[in-house]
Amino acid sequence: METTGTRAETLGIGEVAERTGLGVHALRFYEREGLLVGPVARTSAGRRRYAPVDVEWLSICVRLRESGMPLADLKRFAELVRHGPGNEVERLRLLDVHRQRVEEQIQALEECRSVIARKVDVYAEHLARGAAGGLWDPTSTSRPDPPRPSGG
Repeated sequence: METTGTRAETLGIGEVAERTGLGVHALRFYEREGLLVGPVARTSAGRRRYAPVDVEWLSICVRLRESGMPLADLKRFAELVRHGPGNEVERLRLLDVHRQRVEEQIQALEECRSVIARKVDVYAEHLARGAAGGLWDPTSTSRPDPPRPSGG
C-alpha cells in the first residue's frame, strides 16, 4: 500500500532518473541533503515514489546545478521554498545573484568564441590561398619566423 497517491500518479526512482537525467545515487543524495521541497513518499516496502511535483522540482534543480549554482545555494533555495510564502525577497535575491553569475559566464564564453572564430577565419583564409605549411607550428623543431598574435 502507498503512503500517498497511487502507482499511476507516482514514479519510481529509476523512472525519475530517466526523466531528470540524474542517476539514482544522485537522487538519493538530493534527498539526503535536503534538496527536495518535500518528503518523498514511500511504499509499504519502503520504495521511493515521486510525485509529478518532485520531478518538476528536480528538473529545476538540474538546470540550476548545470548553470553552476553552488550546492549550498541550491540547498538554501530548497529550504526557502519548503518554508512557503513570506520569503520571496530572499529567493529572488538568491536567484538574481545566480543569474548575474550565469550572465558573466555567458560573456566569458562569448569572448572565447570570438577568439576561436578569429582563429578559424585565419586558418580558413590561409588554406584558401593555398599556403598550407606557412603557419607557425608550435610542435615543429624548426621555426622560420616567430609567431604573430594575429596570424598563428
